[in-house]
Parts: sequence; C-alpha cells; structure tokens
Amino acid sequence: MAALSKKYKIQPFKVGPDFIDPGHHTAICGRASRNLDSYIMDEKGVLETFARASQGADFCIIEGVMGLFDGLDDTEVASSAHVAKILDVPVVLVVNVYGVSRSAAAVIKGFTEFDRVNIQGIILNNAGSKRHTELIRNSLRSAGINIPIIGALPRSKEISIPSRHLGLHTAGENKLDIRLLSDFIEKHVDIEAVKTIAGNFKAQDITLSEPDEISSTRIGIAWDSAFCFYYQDSFDDLRRLGADLTFFSPVSDELPQVDGIYLGGGYPELHVRELEASRTRDDIKKAADDGMPIYGECGALLYLNESLSTDRTYRMAGILGASSRMTDKLQALSYTEAQVVSDSPIARKGKIVRGHEFHYSVTECDRDARWVYRLRRGKGINSGMDGLIEHNTMASYMHTHPASVSFAEFLRLCSRYKSF
Repeated sequence: MAALSKKYKIQPFKVGPDFIDPGHHTAICGRASRNLDSYIMDEKGVLETFARASQGADFCIIEGVMGLFDGLDDTEVASSAHVAKILDVPVVLVVNVYGVSRSAAAVIKGFTEFDRVNIQGIILNNAGSKRHTELIRNSLRSAGINIPIIGALPRSKEISIPSRHLGLHTAGENKLDIRLLSDFIEKHVDIEAVKTIAGNFKAQDITLSEPDEISSTRIGIAWDSAFCFYYQDSFDDLRRLGADLTFFSPVSDELPQVDGIYLGGGYPELHVRELEASRTRDDIKKAADDGMPIYGECGALLYLNESLSTDRTYRMAGILGASSRMTDKLQALSYTEAQVVSDSPIARKGKIVRGHEFHYSVTECDRDARWVYRLRRGKGINSGMDGLIEHNTMASYMHTHPASVSFAEFLRLCSRYKSF
C-alpha cells in the first residue's frame, strides 16, 4: 500500500472484524480503510461497501485475514477467499517460506487446488536468499504451477509493529517509518506486476441503497486512545442518515452539545485513572439520566458501568448497574449472533443481530439487569446474555456493524430527545 500510494490513489480494505489494521491502512494511504466481512455484512453489504469506498480510487488493495480459506468454523463464510469470490477480485498469495524450499511448492499447489479462487501472483515472505527464492521458483515450475512469484521479502527485524493483548499497537501510537516500509517493498516486490494484476479487475455494477429518511442531529463520537475501535462504515452510515458527527475525548475534553453519544471499544483500562478524574464522566452520566440516547460497545461497556478494576477499583460513569475487572486471560474471541429481546437504541425486539466479541475483562451485573441480547453464538456478559440497558443508554461486549443494526433507529431517538 505504501509503495503504490506514492503515485496512486489507493483504497484500502481489510477482511474481517478488525479495527487496528484499517487504522494503519488509513494512515498510510490517506483514504479511510473499510472492513469487508461476509458473515456480519452478508454478500450484499460487502458489495455495497466496496462499491462506495472504491469510487475515485486508482487501485483497491484488500488485506486478507488469517489463512486464505480460514472462515467461520469449517465453512468459507467470512474467509478472505469468500470475499475474493464475492467481489471477483484477483488474489496475491503471501507464503511464509522460512525453513522450507520444495515444500513451499506443495503448500502453494494445495492452495491452488483446494478452492478455485483467482490466484494471480505469489509473494514469498521470510525468504533466506536469492538462491532460496530460485529453489522455490524451480519447484513450482516442476510441479506445473504457472503462477508467477512477484516478490520475495527477506527476513528483517526493522520491519515490525509492536503488539499487545488486543493486537498490534494502533496507528496513532506508532510512529512507523512509512518511507522505510515503502522502500523495502519496492526493492523486493515487482510493483509493476502488482499493478498489472490489480488492473485486470473489473468492478461489478452495484445499485447503492439510500436512506428513506434524514435526521438532522448532532452525535458525539468518543475518539481518543481509550476509545478508537469503530468501523468506518458506521460513520458513513450516520452521515448518510443526516447526522453531524462531533468527535471528542472522554479523557481530556468536555462533553460537547450533542443529541446523542456513540462510544466505541478501545483501551479504557490503559487510561482508567484519567477517565475517573475527568469531569466528562459526570457529564455523560447526567446526560444519560436526562434521557439522552447513548450507545457503547466493549470498552465503552466498561466505562458506562459503575466501576472498572485494574490495579485497583476506579469509578466509571455509573450509568449501568454493573462492575468490570480486567484479567490476564482472554475471555472471549468469537463471531456473535443474537436475538434482540428488548427494544434498544439500535434494534427493535425480535431482530437478529450479528457482530463479534474480543476482550480480556469480566463484568458482574445487578440481579435486576435489563438485557438486550440473547446470544445464539458467542459468550456475552453473563449466561449467554449481552447488552445492558438503562434509560436510553445501551452497551454490550458485542461490536456491531450498520449492516446488522439500525442507526436510523438510534437517530430517531436522538431527534426525539433533541425536541424535548
């Protein structure tokens, strides 16, 4: 992406429910990266997001997830291969060849025959030398594989990004040397071959849906290093529905004049002292008590609860009757599917909602907790239930996508609140 973005408008995408990688894409390409997930968004959603975001781009680059064929359980759904087939895009296969030579040809042959995706190029990762690359090239030729090797990346300690419990460090925290990354790729990958492969793609004609109603509301978006996990599609959808988005930091800013609040996931546990000390916590509590619609996901659940325990227990917003604590153990990592059992700011009772969960915390709720979701898939907060609601405030461990929930419903609530 970095190499091509020097001369071209590159639209980046990420397969799967990832928030961190798209942030790096956006920083590198200067265009907001979007997620493509055939489980959460379904095929229509994948096609629409790709069609909207690719407008005005010279090339589109989609970063895959896990292995090419790894999807939901033992199916192709949510895999990079499934997204490639939905969009009919060519695939460049990146293969880790550390410590192997002829065996790499066996692996690549298996990938080409397992499922007929359109693999048009191969990049070798962790290549040892030019001789190592030639051994693999000759092995491919002997095996009758005519897919060209268009790059061989040598092992390099300089090309790395730090990580922690929820994945890589975010783009805002990393001062990556983009020029170093770009020069490395240009030196070891045939960029002209990449352009040729990308140029073979012909986009499908898609009729894009438009909202039936427009809501003139101002929505506060919590945006800082504590709350930074959002889908770009969520912002796009809110704006298409007429919302004016106002970004603020619960860590350091006052609560702006808004008609509703949206808090994404992130790392509140790393900023828990500042969040407790900030007056914004009390302002959000007062807004919730006054009936302002507030929607939160994962890390926002911890913030909207009574308390969050890390090295000690810290007071949080106190809107929802629950307390959370961080653990060293992964508590949930899964796609989710839930039935809405109570009307909420983002979905009416009876609707089926899909999303994902990924967290290291546990949450204990009051006995009279009001639930929004009964999970068909996933763990949730307690005994297969997720989504706490109080007044017009709702928060869940589940991260959702606008293809599965209704921001139109959220904005209708915000409009009613605004009119009071």
